[in-house]
Amino acid sequence: MEYKDHEGYSHDLITPLPEIQLVYSTSQNSTTGKSPSLVENGWNPLHPVNNMKKNHLKISSKAKDCHDMWKRAFDTEAECIAEAKEYNKQRYGKIHKEPNFREGDQVLVSTLSFVTTTSQG
Repeated sequence: MEYKDHEGYSHDLITPLPEIQLVYSTSQNSTTGKSPSLVENGWNPLHPVNNMKKNHLKISSKAKDCHDMWKRAFDTEAECIAEAKEYNKQRYGKIHKEPNFREGDQVLVSTLSFVTTTSQG
């Protein structure tokens, strides 16, 4: 499956998918502080990037390409997380308003936006 962006370049979306899924499932989540794989399964999968020796001379070109793809994916993911954190800090600073009530005050909370589920039997 190929995708053409607005500039006319085609991108293969299927080939890097396993690497992207691996990067996502093993990267640390900013909310929980743990990776999704660790939260769901209790362990993080190891992959060849963790087990490769540095400056290994006998490496196939396919393995090197795969390693480079993983490295680019991890680097891109780290950049995206840093950009998102910075954006959220700026956005929070612009829209955050201090509440006009204090701890212990009685506050009416509207439940109109709460999602309710009904059991059907």
